[in-house]
Amino acid sequence: MPQAAELLGCLPRLHRYARALRRNREDADDLVQDTLERAWSRVSLWQGVGDMRSWLFSIMHNLHVDALRRGRLDLVDLDEHTPEIPIAAAQAERLALRDLDASLAVLPPEQREVLLLVAIEGLAYAEIALVLGIPIGTVMSRLSRGRERLRGLMNGEPGHRLGAAMPQFLGGRGIPALAIRPRSVAMPAQPIDP
Repeated sequence: MPQAAELLGCLPRLHRYARALRRNREDADDLVQDTLERAWSRVSLWQGVGDMRSWLFSIMHNLHVDALRRGRLDLVDLDEHTPEIPIAAAQAERLALRDLDASLAVLPPEQREVLLLVAIEGLAYAEIALVLGIPIGTVMSRLSRGRERLRGLMNGEPGHRLGAAMPQFLGGRGIPALAIRPRSVAMPAQPIDP
């Protein structure tokens, strides 16, 4: 079945996005499993229209938001539950990654989701709009505000507590990966309800 192969091909991205949303390995694994169960039970609804990856991210996003609304999630700091990485990295890089993780954690969820979908998953604005069920203009404003707030947090600007270690590889103005534009994608002409 071609859908099964395509669905399995999306697993690494789903795991990465789930870890970013849940910040806890077990909860992230549960979210991926729930996403795959829902997708598999409704694969006939997809019918090859659009990108399966965007469809799966939409399902994952909706399941995550539903869990937040029900109050079933206890987000946990990964530093407390993840053993030290055995690879020797420069101290400044470890501090910068810690600051980045902490900075992303304090961003409003709406801004964090858009930033992650652009920077990590490389989705186009139109794809993000479909995944989150919001207009493209809202995607762009959340991305702009999220980048600005993340930059302030990472640079230790007044009103922000983070930013103790901002190494040169981050360029001093933020994270280069977050400054890139997502690829363009042709999306079906359908209205997106706000």
